[in-house]
Amino acid sequence: MTNTAIPDGFTPHYRKSPLTAPWEPIYSKVTDTNVILGLRIAEAHTNSRGMAHGGLITALADNAMGLSCGHVLGGGARLLTVNLSADFLGSAQIGQWLQIETEVIKTGKRLCFAQALITADSEPCARTNGTFSVAPPKT
Repeated sequence: MTNTAIPDGFTPHYRKSPLTAPWEPIYSKVTDTNVILGLRIAEAHTNSRGMAHGGLITALADNAMGLSCGHVLGGGARLLTVNLSADFLGSAQIGQWLQIETEVIKTGKRLCFAQALITADSEPCARTNGTFSVAPPKT
């Protein structure tokens, strides 16, 4: 039997986008220092080998790191990805809980640096680093 439970503290993700709409439902958990994203891997999330697609993993990590930088910076800052790198450490299979746990490393007036550990049922499957340009809030 496949586990369909959503871990404690996660609620339906508050931010929607055309890119992530086909991947719903996506869940998030907001803490004092970060925004954690998660989803239960389904067939629509996989590559031709039935594993979570690297593009899905990196896109969700990019979102989670950018949201975390914005959360830490506060004040409506807008963030644009300047650099994103990923190392794939293992696979993630259909039915597993994919979780993107972020850490904001450094914030400044112009740049924010973050990293994420991506796990499948608590086992590391990828790690990412991101650099984000901080744009002023829209007026």
